[in-house]
Amino acid sequence: MFDSPRNALVAGVAVSTLAALTSPAQAQTALDTMVVVGSRSPTSISEIPGATWVVEQEQLQEQFRAGVTLKEALGQLVPSLDIASQGRTNYGQNMRGRSVLVMIDGVSLNSSRNVSRQFDSIDPFNIERIEVLSGASAIYGGGATGGIINIITKRGQPGAAEYELEGGVRSGFEASDDRDLHAGAAVSGGGETWAGRLSVAGADNGGAYDSRGDQVIFDITQTDMQYNRAVDLLGSLDLDVAAGQRLSLNAQLYDSGYEGEKGLYFGPNLEALFPPYPDSVEVRDGFSADLEPRTERLALSANYFLPEVLGHDLNVQAYYRDEKLNFHPFPYVSSGYFAASEQDTSQYGFKAVMSRQTDNWTFNYGIDGEHETFEADQTLFDFATALSSGGLQLDETAQVGRYPGYSVTGAAAFAQAEWQATDWLQLSAGIRQQRYYMDIDDFIAANEQVRQALGLSSGADAIPGGKNHYDTTLLNFGAIATLSPGHQLWANLSQGYELPDPGKYYGNGTYVYNGTYRELVDSINVDEEPLKAIKTNQAELGWRLYRSRFDTQLAAYYSWSDESLSYDRSNLSVQVNDEKKRNYGLEGQLNLRLSEHWQVGTSGHLTRAELRTNGEWEKQSVTQASSSKLAGYAGWHNQHSSLRLQGIRTMDLEDAAGNELDGYTTFDLIGQQQLPVGQLTLGVQNLFNEQYTTVWGQRAVLFYSSYAPASTFDYQGRGRTYSVSYNLTF
Repeated sequence: MFDSPRNALVAGVAVSTLAALTSPAQAQTALDTMVVVGSRSPTSISEIPGATWVVEQEQLQEQFRAGVTLKEALGQLVPSLDIASQGRTNYGQNMRGRSVLVMIDGVSLNSSRNVSRQFDSIDPFNIERIEVLSGASAIYGGGATGGIINIITKRGQPGAAEYELEGGVRSGFEASDDRDLHAGAAVSGGGETWAGRLSVAGADNGGAYDSRGDQVIFDITQTDMQYNRAVDLLGSLDLDVAAGQRLSLNAQLYDSGYEGEKGLYFGPNLEALFPPYPDSVEVRDGFSADLEPRTERLALSANYFLPEVLGHDLNVQAYYRDEKLNFHPFPYVSSGYFAASEQDTSQYGFKAVMSRQTDNWTFNYGIDGEHETFEADQTLFDFATALSSGGLQLDETAQVGRYPGYSVTGAAAFAQAEWQATDWLQLSAGIRQQRYYMDIDDFIAANEQVRQALGLSSGADAIPGGKNHYDTTLLNFGAIATLSPGHQLWANLSQGYELPDPGKYYGNGTYVYNGTYRELVDSINVDEEPLKAIKTNQAELGWRLYRSRFDTQLAAYYSWSDESLSYDRSNLSVQVNDEKKRNYGLEGQLNLRLSEHWQVGTSGHLTRAELRTNGEWEKQSVTQASSSKLAGYAGWHNQHSSLRLQGIRTMDLEDAAGNELDGYTTFDLIGQQQLPVGQLTLGVQNLFNEQYTTVWGQRAVLFYSSYAPASTFDYQGRGRTYSVSYNLTF
């Protein structure tokens, strides 16, 4: 059954899964907490040679019910994960300065065209816990150069029906529309051979206001969460098919999109978008667009477990995911048009893992495969209407291509082994062989399709598509030394890879006029220039110590690759450069239990990212590099109540070109009270009403300043906001 608030009170939650330990023996028991991140078979934390963070349900729900979003909570609770934006995107929310593989119940949310909406994927009401593993794994594929985040959903348990209800509201009390509503309902239960859960959760957001009382500028680059409505319908079913065999089914329908009448007003005749750029960008009523921001996702998965198959346990997983991602209309005024893109991804795949354990050995090996198709269009809007309405009225006039369509088929074989060499030493090694086959469609460059739609050309040559493939071999080695119960040292070397964006790599060319027709002069040859994976190596040394009054985990890492990615700010295309890249740093966490009722803790991440340019190491661009951060908390609790003060600081960051990201500090206050029936949670975010521009807002200025003045992308952080929520389980 779900943990009832009446029996599982949040007690000054620490940012460690071990915060409630009371003895060395209990510490060792918690160290052996079973997790599935990084392996298809349950593995104890003590057997993983890497920094592992488990954020339990109580910790998460305390944050969520106090108004903290999913990606903001993870930025608070996971030391090496960057702090989050307050819009829809999680671009730049890296782990150890590298990309993150995000999964739900072991099914990847990443794709070849990473649009950075993995956390716009599930309502927190449906999350049981989250497991985080640093570095890559032989069991999983691309995108895990920095680490893996596995979101585990709530499931039903056999027995009588159990019901969960939740509702909450958040507001800064700056205006009548300054309110976010949230509600969820679930039923779970089962019989002797089955268990299931069905839930529906939703959110209805209003406007957001900064500490000065001004409405936050809409994110027209990666889309906003103001005036957004989201519904998450999630169902799961677990069946005992036969002796020891188990079938688990999951289905999710997620819909999150703009449902408002406000938009950015760029002044009369769009004057704010033309030199001398008068400061006339503001949020106004009257917005209407034929294509509005949205995330729609259908996800289906099935897992089948069979014990004793040729002396092994067999786990088989199959999945399907279809998602449609709409973006906010964006002004390309220098070219005379507004446009918004729609990007559709369909993916299906499978994974089969054989597991065997002997007295001293554990083996995991298997195969996986996936197939992905991608299509992207963009809608053009009538420029005269946009001009006369200051950008508020956007009527569709044409639909053209945005990126070339393509399909990607991946296949891999992998093996991972652990050997208990002595009572105190465990060694591990793994290998993954990955191959991708890519098929790119012929494509007229997006700018040329726009040019034709605007009547500036009679047509254009298509950039030839083609087929290619690339493969990579990934290795990992690890060692864990157990010095005493609850006390470990570890070392590991792992390899992961990052896939450059095919949509932004292919489909760009150089054209010239031949009369009114546009002839292709030069482009990337798909057949001869395959898109290769960027392999990343990561070395890590770590230390864990869990005792009755404290627990701590500390890791130092160094990661490097022979290639790096960069973005052409003139057209936002991706480039693969033969520039070495390295990230190195230190992450850690300490939790102290001062007494029966009081505990404090701190966590931090000190990191640096560099590129080797002209034989010298230089700081990486702030558009991609991670900032260091420091977090801390103080918590008090008794049998029925809890109070937590938490704060987080992101540090200043400067790159070799002199671009800067200004750091900022925010504090939150969270209180919980057990009522005779149900549980009440109160929260205050940005307790001291700090005025700041979010990290993404500062990056957006650098990315998009060639299209519009900086004020257009000045995404301020939300001011002091208050939240109240009520949860009942019966």
